[in-house]
Amino acid sequence: MIVEIKIPSPGESITTVELTKWLVNDEDIVEINQDIAEIDSDKATLTISSSDAGLLKILIKNGETLPIGTVIGTIDTSIIKPNTSIKKETIIADNKIEQTQKQTTMQNKAESNISVFPQALKILNENNIHIEEIINNKSKRITKKDVIDAIGLKSYNSKLINQKSANHNRNFEATKLTSLRRKLAERLVAVKNQTAMLTTFNEVDMSAIIAIRKKYKELYFKQHGVKLSLMSFFTKAVCVALEKYPYCNAAIDGENIIFYKYMDICIAVSTPKGLMVPVIRNVENLTLPEIDLKIEELATKARNNKISIDEMTGGTFTITNGGVFGSLLSTPIINPPQSAILGMHNIVDRPIALNGKVKIRPMMYIALSYDHRIIDGKDSVGLLKTIKEMIENPINTIFEGKSPEEKLLNL
Repeated sequence: MIVEIKIPSPGESITTVELTKWLVNDEDIVEINQDIAEIDSDKATLTISSSDAGLLKILIKNGETLPIGTVIGTIDTSIIKPNTSIKKETIIADNKIEQTQKQTTMQNKAESNISVFPQALKILNENNIHIEEIINNKSKRITKKDVIDAIGLKSYNSKLINQKSANHNRNFEATKLTSLRRKLAERLVAVKNQTAMLTTFNEVDMSAIIAIRKKYKELYFKQHGVKLSLMSFFTKAVCVALEKYPYCNAAIDGENIIFYKYMDICIAVSTPKGLMVPVIRNVENLTLPEIDLKIEELATKARNNKISIDEMTGGTFTITNGGVFGSLLSTPIINPPQSAILGMHNIVDRPIALNGKVKIRPMMYIALSYDHRIIDGKDSVGLLKTIKEMIENPINTIFEGKSPEEKLLNL
C-alpha cells in the first residue's frame, strides 16, 4: 500500500509553506510518528511526522515553496525492512579497506629493499604517492630529488603554494532565508515605517526577587515541578500595570482603538530558526506557578518545532528578555498590531544611593517601546514605573498593585 505524505495546513490564514529540510533520506525505512521533514510558514517552523511505517520515497526537494496539500513523498507500507542486511555503504567501505591493505603490503615490500630519506618520505606522504611508483631504475637510496623528479617539480611547487593559500581561507556560503526569517524581516521594517515608536527606560532593584527565589526555589520546584523564573514575576507585574494603563493594552484598528479586556501576554523565545513569540492566554487569571509552567511548555515546543499556529496567534502585549544573552540595554521593537513591548536586561551589581548612603544592589535596566500614536508619555512612563514598583515590592502584585495596608483599608 502506498501512502501519500502531504503538506498539512498550519493555520487558516496560511496557503503556502516552504519545505526547508528532509530529516531522513530517500528510500529510508521510517517508523510510525517519526519526524521526517520540516516546513516553514511565515509564523513558525513545523515538523511533519510519518503516519505509517515503510519505505520512504521523496518527491520534492528541499527549498521548494508549496501550496497546502501538496504531495511531497510517499511511504510504501509493504516494505518495512531493508531487502538485504548488507548495505551499499558497507560494501564500499570494505573495498576501500581491502585496497588500502594491498597498497600497504606493496609499500612495505618495496621499503624492505629501498632506503628512503626522511625528506623524500615526507613528500611521498604529502602527495599520497607510494614508493613502488618511483623506484623503477632508481638506486637503493631514494632522495628528495628523486621524488621531486618523479612527480614533477612544477606540481610539487603548486602543492606548496596551495598549502600556504589554505592558511588564508576566504570561502563563504550562501543560504536561503527561511519563510519565518523573511516574514520577521518584513514585520520589523513595517513597524519602523508604520508606527511612531519611542522607548522609555527605568531601572529596577532586583534584591527582593532574588531573595524570594533563593529562599523558596527548592520548595517551589518540589511543589510545582518547575523553576521559579524572573519572567513569571515580570509577567504578573505587567498585568497589574496594564490594569492601570489600558492604552498600553490596546491596538489601533483603522480609525478605532481596540481596548482588550483580557491580557494575552507574548513571551519572546529565541530558537534556532529565529525569534518566536508564543502567547499565554488570560494571564490575569494565572498564578506564578501556572505562568512558569506555561512558559516552559511553550518555549520547549517552540525550540522543538512542535508549536502550533494557534499558540503563536494573537497577544495584547509582549515581553522580551535580552538579559539571558548578556544585553545591558536595548530598544525592543513592537510586535504588531500591539502597541507596546517590555524589554528586560542583564542583572548587574551597581552602586546606588539608598537612604543617603551608597549601596551595591543587583540592578536591571528595563525598557518600554511604545507606539506614540496611541500611548502618551504619561502612560508609558507610568506603566514602566508601576512595573518597577511591583518588582521591587513583589508582594503587592497579589493586592492589585496596592500595599497590604491600602488593600485592608479599601483605599
